[in-house]
Amino acid sequence: MSSQWSALLAVQRAAHSTVHVLTDQLADLGLTGSDINALANLGSGSGQTVSELAVAAGVRPTTMTSVLDRLEHRGLVSRGSVPSDRRAVLVELTPSGRRVASAIRRAITSLERRALSDLPAEAIAGLRAGLTAMAEVSP
Repeated sequence: MSSQWSALLAVQRAAHSTVHVLTDQLADLGLTGSDINALANLGSGSGQTVSELAVAAGVRPTTMTSVLDRLEHRGLVSRGSVPSDRRAVLVELTPSGRRVASAIRRAITSLERRALSDLPAEAIAGLRAGLTAMAEVSP
């Protein structure tokens, strides 16, 4: 490993590059990178609290609230209460949001396949382990 190479800087470059590619590919949807990130993380179909979604997307809850304001205004998500915790806000995809999230997930899958197709399975497993470890670093 070169002393000039940095895993963190490489991850940041990769993240910025992939966000640009995705926003270009999905330009007809009129979404920002943050919108795409939120919808992709909601794409599993189950609702999440604002806090859970913020953690999954790697942003602060206040930032996620701004993103959700835009997405709710466009009719892509709905917010409601969590029966077991009245203070928590549950975010769910609307039918339109599910269609958009599905398109986003397809674009992500395609981009990952193109980017990683020449790597052996062991390298992809190592990449996954390294990214997971970096994502779990606490302040």
